[in-house]
Amino acid sequence: MKDSSNATTSAPKKMVPSKPISKRRRSRELVLQGVYQWRTVRGATELIEIQLRESDIFSKVDEKFFTLLFRGVLKDAAILEKEIQPFLDRPLKDLSPVEISILLLSTYELVNFVDTPYRAIINEAIELARSYGGTDGYKYVNGVLDKLAVVLRSVEVKSSSSRK
Repeated sequence: MKDSSNATTSAPKKMVPSKPISKRRRSRELVLQGVYQWRTVRGATELIEIQLRESDIFSKVDEKFFTLLFRGVLKDAAILEKEIQPFLDRPLKDLSPVEISILLLSTYELVNFVDTPYRAIINEAIELARSYGGTDGYKYVNGVLDKLAVVLRSVEVKSSSSRK
């Protein structure tokens, strides 16, 4: 018996298994949430950290990395803002809270985690901006961090570009 409906049938799509999210990426996501909260509400950093540690996702983070990154970003926020500002096309206060939070945590990582390749840090920032930022926020974050990396990681950037 023929099917008289106009529906087309096709083979089911193959499901590509997704790559598991690393503990460091989850740490960055949680730090982003905390920095965002700190910048928008200006809550006590200790209380924000307690809330983050009590979240369901915390068991899936790299606790040491999370702690170093979160506390470091908040402690050095004013210094980081001064590092970032020359690479912006507008005042820092005019950026979305998500974008500035990503730029702060990524800049801190560029400065303090030299064992992590600068490209990996930038790629992680782009992914955060794609997931949590505005439509084209990831492009802006990428542009700023590319320029910032040339200054903060000049030897690594030059070495990387000479290999191409």
